Amino acid sequence: MPQVPQTFDAVAVRTWCGLALEALGRAREEIDAINVYPVADGDTGTNLYLTVESAAAAVEAVFAGHEAAATAEGAGTAGGSDVSLADAIRAMAHGALIGARGNSGTILAQLLRGMAQVLAAEGEAAHTDGRGLCLALRNAADSARGAVAHPVEGTVLTVASAAADAACGAEGDCGTVALAAHEGAGTALTATTGQLAVLRHAGVVDAGGRGLVVVLAALVETFTGEAPRPFAASAAPHEPVEGAVPGTKGVPGPAGVPASAADAGAGGSRAAGPDVPDGHGADAAAGCGDTAAETGHPAFEVIYLLEAEDSAVERLRDRLDGLGDSLVVVGGDGLWNVHVHVDDAGAAVEAGVEAGRPHRIRITHFGLGDAHTGAGTGRPPRERAQRAVVAVVPGEGLAGLYTEAGATTVLARPGEPPASGELVEAVRRAHAREVVLLPNDADLRHTAAAAAEQARAEGVRVALIPTRSAVQGIAALAVHEPERRFDEDVVAMTSAAGATRYAEVAVAERQSWTMAGICQAGDVLGLIDGDVAVIGADVTATAETVLDRMLAAGGEMVTLVLGDEAPETIAARLESRVRESYLAVDTVVYRGGRQGALLLIGVE
Repeated sequence: MPQVPQTFDAVAVRTWCGLALEALGRAREEIDAINVYPVADGDTGTNLYLTVESAAAAVEAVFAGHEAAATAEGAGTAGGSDVSLADAIRAMAHGALIGARGNSGTILAQLLRGMAQVLAAEGEAAHTDGRGLCLALRNAADSARGAVAHPVEGTVLTVASAAADAACGAEGDCGTVALAAHEGAGTALTATTGQLAVLRHAGVVDAGGRGLVVVLAALVETFTGEAPRPFAASAAPHEPVEGAVPGTKGVPGPAGVPASAADAGAGGSRAAGPDVPDGHGADAAAGCGDTAAETGHPAFEVIYLLEAEDSAVERLRDRLDGLGDSLVVVGGDGLWNVHVHVDDAGAAVEAGVEAGRPHRIRITHFGLGDAHTGAGTGRPPRERAQRAVVAVVPGEGLAGLYTEAGATTVLARPGEPPASGELVEAVRRAHAREVVLLPNDADLRHTAAAAAEQARAEGVRVALIPTRSAVQGIAALAVHEPERRFDEDVVAMTSAAGATRYAEVAVAERQSWTMAGICQAGDVLGLIDGDVAVIGADVTATAETVLDRMLAAGGEMVTLVLGDEAPETIAARLESRVRESYLAVDTVVYRGGRQGALLLIGVE
């Protein structure tokens, strides 16, 4: 038997993340398929997978940072053994928070945050043994229930509470407590079929609860080295609702499995509750196949990250509760993840603006049904487009620009690169037979390649153009012609991107060795094609030097993308320099928003 941790430490957190991600990867389709409550949009398993993928990436980043620091100091890394439990578990919770998808993922993020609050405690409050795990699971269940506006039994909240109850009734080490939690969660999961009518009619258990049992099974394996016995995802088939059509939302198809699926790990409408997935409780509980628009229930799912004070979030909860249902607000310490179903998506976003700074805003229209199959809407599937472009962009400004050009975008905020699952989801959202993928970041090359492979396995023809900057993506998008043969279009876009040199101007965060010498924290860096070429003290002067070096080799078009913190006069200064010193070279300027770098430069 492989060596397993005896107490909750950083290595245990890392192992748990990896095992949970693998297990959810295997169970994703099964969980998606049983997703009938509250709306069958078939993504609970996918949402949970993406949430855990983000959590795992955050934990790996902590270990990588410690190992890099140890290497720089000439010390051994010992596999990252110097990483503290507090650092690892907080990273896991933060990664889940910023990557939470759907209602089920949002609730899972709060469960992990509740555990982190206990396990990251210091001094006399510190617990890393079986008793500590019990307290962590208890706090997790309670905090998740408190984050949901209108809790409903028979959902993931019920399963989480049962896991905590069973854990706190057990005595022993972490493995014993984890096993008890898994057994308690599994028993509660089986009972969900009889707690909600839509689950009983479909003959399935709650999808969100099923996902939590998978995550707890990974926790058991972390501390014992062995996976516990699995729990079934479906119960004995039941008679369908009178007058309902098999294969529609909430009604069993062949073998008692619903033909369409939804994010079922959560509650629903005001009456049906909170821990709702990505749909509407009353609609699903009625067992009908109507769309949200046809039944009068909220038509939009709105999700965003919010930077705000606690007092402002309390007011926001009241405001959003009056606008719609399925309200879940999780987080703390100034960063929150907001999820709500409303008819007025604009009002939900405006409420976030009044409370603080919302970003990573995602709005999904339920009335359109499943973007891929039309499942659950009673309408024929939406026809696939022939070709689409999916691009990763570093700021809201560029996201708008790419969207106007017809691309499906994935926003990558500073320090928050998208995971491969997020790119796959964007490919699915593009809903095309052929997709051109633009990662726009050299560090995303492997992530994008993994996403492309998964999309190809799903029957989509994908071409990955290795763009290393958003300005290269702009050049590629400018020559994109969907009417052309796929191979010809990809060649033209690849050629345009490859003919574009790229640079960025940023501020150094710490002292470091570079290709241009030693820089100090606060120095202005000019990077050309990924390498530091200029170290300066003034942003505009450094940008001028970088631009001169790039245009020394010739060029026909200069693209400038300004970040929010770039000097107000820098665009005019650079445009003037190009106009006066380089004949027949055009300049175009875009606003990139909060993109990390002060300035992006492209020279075609």
